[in-house]
Amino acid sequence: MANTKSALKRAQIAERNRLRNKAYKSAVKTLMKKYVSAVESYTANPTPESKEQVEARLSEAYSKIDKAVKRGILHPNNGARKKSRLAHKLQPVAQTAE
Repeated sequence: MANTKSALKRAQIAERNRLRNKAYKSAVKTLMKKYVSAVESYTANPTPESKEQVEARLSEAYSKIDKAVKRGILHPNNGARKKSRLAHKLQPVAQTAE
């Protein structure tokens, strides 16, 4: 337990930041999963509407990853790796669809 007033405050701030970081990381994972499922449905049935949905999901995921990196929740290399993996999920699909 914290002994001083400042140590108590730092513990409260650390807990607040931990919860905020957890929420951001969870949102990033959720958006990544939604994108992957959109890519799978596009692979099964490539239509212009499903392609639009894939692009929208990719944009949402990129945005959330960039914000997490900007706020220091994710390391820049971690964010770049996540974005790269998302982009590579679509590449084989894009080559077969053309």
